[in-house]
Amino acid sequence: MTAPLDHGRGLALLPVLAVIGSTACFQFGAAFAKGLYPAVGPIGASALRILFAALILLALVRPWRHWPVQPPWLALIGLGTCVAGAILFFYLAIEHLPLGMAISIQALGPLSLAAMMASRRIHLLWVVLAGLGIWCLVGAGSGGAVVAPIGIVFALIAALSWAGYILFGRRVAGAFGTGGAALSLCVAALLVVPVGVVQNGPGLFALALLPLALLVAILSAAIPFSFELYALPRLPARSFAVLTSLEPAFAVLAGLLMLGERLSLLQLAGIAMVVVASMGSVMSRGADERG
Repeated sequence: MTAPLDHGRGLALLPVLAVIGSTACFQFGAAFAKGLYPAVGPIGASALRILFAALILLALVRPWRHWPVQPPWLALIGLGTCVAGAILFFYLAIEHLPLGMAISIQALGPLSLAAMMASRRIHLLWVVLAGLGIWCLVGAGSGGAVVAPIGIVFALIAALSWAGYILFGRRVAGAFGTGGAALSLCVAALLVVPVGVVQNGPGLFALALLPLALLVAILSAAIPFSFELYALPRLPARSFAVLTSLEPAFAVLAGLLMLGERLSLLQLAGIAMVVVASMGSVMSRGADERG
C-alpha cells in the first residue's frame, strides 16, 4: 500500500526539483560567464550570452508559429530593452561585486515594485527587511573591506531593469505566450551585441571562446527554460515564485564553489534576509489575491 503513495510523492517532488535546478543553473551560468571576462569583458560576455540564448530559445519555442494578429510592438521593445539592461548591468556588477551580493541587490527591483503595487503595508516591511539585508552586505557586513560603489550602481540599474521586465512581461506574455522570452532576447541581442562587437571587434566571436559562451547560454537559457516549462503547469504560481526566491542562496554557492568568493557571517545573514523578504512578498501577494 505504500508504493503508490511514495510514487506519487516522487512525482510531486519533480516540479520542485525542476525549479530549484533552473534557479541553480542561472547562477552557475553567471559564474561561468566570468570566465569570458579576461578575453571580452563583461559587455562582450553579456553579448555572447544574450545572442546564444536568443538562438537557443528561438529553436526551442519557434514563436512565429503562434504570432498574434496585433503584436504589442512597443511592449516587446520595452521588454527587450529591460532584458538587455538586466543582463548587461548584472554582468557589469559582478565584475566588481561577489555574485551573491549582486543578485541580492538586484532583488530590490521586484520587491520594490511589489510594494508599490500592493494594497497592504506589509509589503513595505519586506522592502525594509531586504534593505536591512543589503546594508549587512555592503555596509556593516563588509568587515572593513571596500565595496566598489560602481558595482552597487550597476546592480541597482539591473534591479530597475528587472522591475521593468515584470511590467512589460505581463503584456508580452499575454500576446506571445512562451515565445515572449525568445523574442525579448532577440530585441536585447540587437541592442547589446553591436556594443560588444564595437568593443571587442572580431575577437568577440573567436572560436576559442565559443564553447564557453555556448555553455553559459545553455546554463542560463536552454536548461532553465526547459525546466520551468515542465514545472509551471505542475506547480501553483505562488510555490513557483517562492522557490525562485532562493536565487541569492544559489548565487552564494556558485560564487563560493566556482569563483572562490567568500562572504562574512553578517553578509550571509544579509542574503538570508533578502531571501526571506522575497518569500514573504510572494506569500503576501497570494494573500492579497485571495482577499
